[in-house]
Amino acid sequence: MQVEVMGRIGEARAEDMKQKTVIVIDVLRATSTMITVLSRGCSGIIPVETLQEANEWHQDGDLLIGERFCRKIPGFDYGNSPLEFLQANLEGKRVIMTTTNGTRGIQKACNGEHVLAGSLLNGKACAQLAAGFGRDVVIICSGTQEDFSLEDGLCAGQIADELMASCGETNVSLNDFGIAMRNSFIQVKDNIEDALFQCWNGHRLNDLGFGADIRFCAQMNMTEIVPIMEGTMMVIHRRQPNPAF
Repeated sequence: MQVEVMGRIGEARAEDMKQKTVIVIDVLRATSTMITVLSRGCSGIIPVETLQEANEWHQDGDLLIGERFCRKIPGFDYGNSPLEFLQANLEGKRVIMTTTNGTRGIQKACNGEHVLAGSLLNGKACAQLAAGFGRDVVIICSGTQEDFSLEDGLCAGQIADELMASCGETNVSLNDFGIAMRNSFIQVKDNIEDALFQCWNGHRLNDLGFGADIRFCAQMNMTEIVPIMEGTMMVIHRRQPNPAF
């Protein structure tokens, strides 16, 4: 299995995704929030890039969630904090979601054979599902604007490490960036929360009062939920066990 880790969305080209399993990561916070939203019973999440697209998709009964510059979008039902959804009853609700980077990453990945949303919360389950598809894997770190974000790289390293555990090290070939991110993850995995607080996005979110979000998103392998793209919606992969939240 060939595994290519990309450090930012701008590196992703449509032709690189064909016939591959693509895993999109935005640890702080979009993919962590997607996992949490799906755990609360919603029927699916439509990820879009722009506010205009969100409003065009929106129908009566849908929920609008998303952020710009880490803040809830005015007029939306929810922002992009996973903690907003831990006690929410979203049973049967369709969610339209737009964020600065994560939903853009999902859109960039749509030429993939399978498109999954990964985070530290579901890294092991995400890797096991990807391994089961038997395709080469592309891991896209959403980053911040057009810059690399360390927390996404560490999660890519976590997923790469779990792929090797699932498939056997000799059966997985990582690109150089993937090797670097796996080694970085192994170095900090016992103190991953501290690593997230120390990275640039961690500083920024903490300064804005979202320290609890960082602590939540730093929990590794706490759920079996893996969002997968079916048509225009991210849904829970059908063969996953019951939600762990």
